[in-house]
Amino acid sequence: MTTGRCLCGDISFKVNATPQGASVCHCRQCRKQSGHIWASAYVAMADLSISGTVKWYAASATAKRGFCPNCGSFLFWKAHAEDTMSFALGALDDPTGITIEKHIFVADKGDYYDIADGVPQKD
Repeated sequence: MTTGRCLCGDISFKVNATPQGASVCHCRQCRKQSGHIWASAYVAMADLSISGTVKWYAASATAKRGFCPNCGSFLFWKAHAEDTMSFALGALDDPTGITIEKHIFVADKGDYYDIADGVPQKD
């Protein structure tokens, strides 16, 4: 089991399965909401338990983003058509044992940084 929490601790979560698809997102929405890039992984909804009140933002017609209404930590991303939920790797308690598998939406990345870690990139 992996655990995580927001900055103020009002929201905590437990991941009861092996996280999948660990990635770093460079899309404009993730950069705007997080202040830079957003690293996440996902599990089936049934394998994620959340304690506390998550505020949901309808980021698009296809997905929503969950954050702490107290400290503002961006914690979750959920596509409406999927039965999985992505969670912020930065919110996890150490050790995680997770390794980034890919960078996504790199065509949208900011011009102020380079991706030079050798991990596969997807436009």
